[in-house]
Amino acid sequence: MMRVVTILVTLLWATLTLAAPLPSGVDPQNAILLDTNSGRVVIRLRPDLAPKHAERIKTLAREKFYDNAPFHRVIAGFMAQTGDPTGTGSGKSKYPDLPAEFSNVPFTRGVVGMARSSSPNSANSQFFIMYGDVPGLNGKYTVVGEVVSGMDVVDRIKKGAETNNGMVPDPDRIVRVQVAADAK
Repeated sequence: MMRVVTILVTLLWATLTLAAPLPSGVDPQNAILLDTNSGRVVIRLRPDLAPKHAERIKTLAREKFYDNAPFHRVIAGFMAQTGDPTGTGSGKSKYPDLPAEFSNVPFTRGVVGMARSSSPNSANSQFFIMYGDVPGLNGKYTVVGEVVSGMDVVDRIKKGAETNNGMVPDPDRIVRVQVAADAK
């Protein structure tokens, strides 16, 4: 009986959480809904700062590229990285890499940046969500958005060991990513 009650409460919570409207002032055409087993994260994309990167994330979301992608690299106090369906840190989409779109926006808690290799023009599909302020990234990585709701969900993502560069064994995964305007 207790199991049935727990399931019903969980379903009710999930229904209310996933049906919640966007925060005030968020353009549904430039927001993504990132659903996890722990809840929803709403990310406001910043096409004013990084139009090519914002468009790439929307394209991949519409193609369901991010669905079931792992949070393969997660370092407490630093960031949670996803967008590589292989979970190795080297996977990417079928599209060409993007040229850097650096800005003066600092990397602070909740900022979403595009992951890349040592080449500034190598961002493709992977992105990361900041847990804290890291000024060393400023002007060196593309800021593509910011979390406007659900940072508590991001905080609950399973962390990796710093000694293993944050790589996460049996990582938490994205359930689904949608452009808010397309959400059903």
